[in-house]
Amino acid sequence: MARMPSAQRRRQLTEAAIRAMTRDGVARTTTRSIAAEADVSLSVFHYCFDSKQALIESVITTITDHYITVVKEAIRPRATLQETVRAGFQAYWDHVVARPGEHMLTYELTQYALREPGFEHLARRQYELYHDTYAELIEQLRKDMGFELGVPVAVLARYLAAMTDGLTLNFLVLGDETSVADMLDMITEHVAGLIVTP
Repeated sequence: MARMPSAQRRRQLTEAAIRAMTRDGVARTTTRSIAAEADVSLSVFHYCFDSKQALIESVITTITDHYITVVKEAIRPRATLQETVRAGFQAYWDHVVARPGEHMLTYELTQYALREPGFEHLARRQYELYHDTYAELIEQLRKDMGFELGVPVAVLARYLAAMTDGLTLNFLVLGDETSVADMLDMITEHVAGLIVTP
């Protein structure tokens, strides 16, 4: 087995954990199955992660990073703010449709963390990460496109996190893609309506 820096090995094991948990579920995924998925020894796994909490936190952060990267690439200033915002929502939605198992895993991780004594803070951290990501994206758009909001950034960030969370869960449960475009258009219009012209 080739030696690699510990940060790179942690990323490898985290991605293996995401694949294993998406396939088998959080409860049925063991450290042994993750090591096997990554094609490393169990001792390498334990060298990289000293606790299950550390692994789950890494999984939550990495999954979120997967779709944040896609959205950030999509949110580049376009002709109008509405086009820019709509492109970001569409990029997120395309990720949900392409990787439903990964998004389903996020809900399973939340439930697992809330039910497992000592892990509750991971569920809170997961949702804080969603909020913080939206706040960062909003601030970046404000800077790039020069607008002001009629509501505090923190309020809009929580609203958007809750909205995308609900829309995602609705799709995972019902599998209905037919009305999503209309909903994304409506949300985009609502967000645009909160813009205050300087």
